[in-house]
Amino acid sequence: MKRRLFLSAALACLSGVLPRWSSAASQPLSRVRPGAPGWPSRVDWEGLRALVKDRLIAVASPITPCIGSTDRSRTAAVFARLRNPYYLGDEAGLTQALGWVDAWTSRPSVYAVAAETAADVATAVNFARAHRLRLVVKGGGHSYHGASSAADSLLIWTRRLNAITVHDAFVAQDCSTPQTAVSIGAGALWGQAYDTVARGAGRYVQGGGCLTVGVAGLVQGGGFGPFSKTYGLAAASLIEVQIVTADGEIRIANACTNADLFWAIKGGGGGSFGVVTRLTLRTHDFPAFFGGVFATIKASSAEAFRRLIDRTVSFYAEALFNPQWGEQINFRPGHELGIAMVFQGLEQMQAEELWRPFFDWVKASPQHYAFAQEPAILAAPARDFWSPAFLKSLPGLVMEDDRAGAPEGNLFWASNREEAGQVFHGYQSRWLSASLLAGDRQSPLAEALFRASRHWNISLHFNKGLAGAPSEAIAAARDTAMNPQVLDAFALAISGAARPPAYPGVPGYEPDVATARREAEAVKKAMQELRELAPEAGSYVSESDFFEEHWQKAFWGNNYDRLLQVKNRYDPDGLFVVHHGVGSEVWSADGFTRSD
Repeated sequence: MKRRLFLSAALACLSGVLPRWSSAASQPLSRVRPGAPGWPSRVDWEGLRALVKDRLIAVASPITPCIGSTDRSRTAAVFARLRNPYYLGDEAGLTQALGWVDAWTSRPSVYAVAAETAADVATAVNFARAHRLRLVVKGGGHSYHGASSAADSLLIWTRRLNAITVHDAFVAQDCSTPQTAVSIGAGALWGQAYDTVARGAGRYVQGGGCLTVGVAGLVQGGGFGPFSKTYGLAAASLIEVQIVTADGEIRIANACTNADLFWAIKGGGGGSFGVVTRLTLRTHDFPAFFGGVFATIKASSAEAFRRLIDRTVSFYAEALFNPQWGEQINFRPGHELGIAMVFQGLEQMQAEELWRPFFDWVKASPQHYAFAQEPAILAAPARDFWSPAFLKSLPGLVMEDDRAGAPEGNLFWASNREEAGQVFHGYQSRWLSASLLAGDRQSPLAEALFRASRHWNISLHFNKGLAGAPSEAIAAARDTAMNPQVLDAFALAISGAARPPAYPGVPGYEPDVATARREAEAVKKAMQELRELAPEAGSYVSESDFFEEHWQKAFWGNNYDRLLQVKNRYDPDGLFVVHHGVGSEVWSADGFTRSD
């Protein structure tokens, strides 16, 4: 039988015909591990290798040799490389975060298919289904919950699916309306996409804020970027998607064909409905300028800090609650307020005038407030904003991929160096309704933010709530699978704690479990202050608590039942399982055993 399987695979490879593996529906609904009965033989794996043209690779994590090692210099060199997000992305055995204490640890798959075509992906899906393998998908690898990591699994690695093509008049399959658009491979990163679309079409595509985040994962999670208050969700700009479903079919989904699947992909979470291989997104006209405002203010006392928060909330409601402003303000223990806002459509002088009353208010009380970072306001032509040459011209803003021979455009925000390879201790988010900005509710909001800051850092990400956005952005977001609360939220409140790269069993680099648990408790207490203010607030699936108890409601609200129907139609046996993904409630935590 194994010989026949190998021969059929080889013949199919030569003829270009993709084989149809037998369905696993008659098999027990559990996955097999290496060494267990049913695990593919060497002949089976070689058959897969032939089909995917030697794109099957044995996966090994660079960290594994460090476990228990006394070679400190080698270990130090490995962990230094983990601070480079491009290195993490280019290693099949690594993920952008190394884990979450008491939740998950990044562990390599046994094999990976380094897919270069949708047919490669379909072959891997068919093989996993036929052999009852645990299947995971990695594009950018930025999942906070470890969705692109599972021991004893087969990995579909989409990094090489990174082609980007701009269109002047794209017409989705079976539709009729042409649109300016860009088609992007699932393995492409947002920094590449922004620059290519700006240079190739002089236009903007709505994506994520981090240059190294993968395009496909962000869109499937809904997708916020710095300018979402103007352009809406990345998922809402999706026109068409190519996806391989659990039956091995390469499907096109858009508003005119497979419309139910198309809707689910727009915010239903990555890794649950199939393997996305290509996305086509609507592009937008650039405004004249993009810009930013940065400052750090230190208050002399708790009372002064409480007044500063109150003034910040009222200033946001009066001057910034509109489509022109996004990003965040951070409230920290130690009476410190950090401002890192972005804007679009304003000249630098206009932004300076807008912020002058707030900064003058701070300067008027030097006995209470001081600038730990003096205000900096800058604006630049929007078309240049994502250009590597422009970004490198701004001191301290970005860092370069420091590996020998790395592409010149491999840039990442300098702040991301502290996030690369991090281990999470705690992380929670909650959407805050725009009703909290009403005059009589501003003071309770400010008080809740103050109390939260007594426990841990808490930040308001204004671009991750669509209240105040243009009506067309709201309408487009309403036609996604996202929790409808995002439509009425003025911001997403986030509190999180993480530390530099660490890994169990590596001498000198093991996670500090006691510290992690203390910080996780502090995050919980900080967010509890906002839960009491907004007890029914939902959470953003891509930036959320691993331990979210009522995750179906928190992530998707009343859209969850419809998402589950789509899941059961396209993946009835649960080939695609991720932590707290649609349909995962019937699977064990490791994704290997079905309980129903």
